[in-house]
Amino acid sequence: MTLATQRVLRVLLADPSRDHYGLEVGAAADLPSGTIHPILARLEAVGWLESSWEDADPRVEGRPARRYYRLSAAGAEAAQSALARVAPRRSPSPLRAAPSGH
Repeated sequence: MTLATQRVLRVLLADPSRDHYGLEVGAAADLPSGTIHPILARLEAVGWLESSWEDADPRVEGRPARRYYRLSAAGAEAAQSALARVAPRRSPSPLRAAPSGH
């Protein structure tokens, strides 16, 4: 799993019950649009995300309609499990004795 995908999953898991749109996820994950949207598409293709288009008129909103993403129940579980597997193992490294000059 790429670091970018891990960042996206962490953003989505921070509030899994909320709908998130692509640019919002990208900003929170500090990733550009060209990176974020392929990740969201892949996660949706494997069933980790569900998406829907907002019911808004772009002319009224002054921007394109947003596609909102939300982790599926199975996706939230899979994401937590996947992130747990890739999390760096932070165990204290043993101190090495300095070589003695004797």
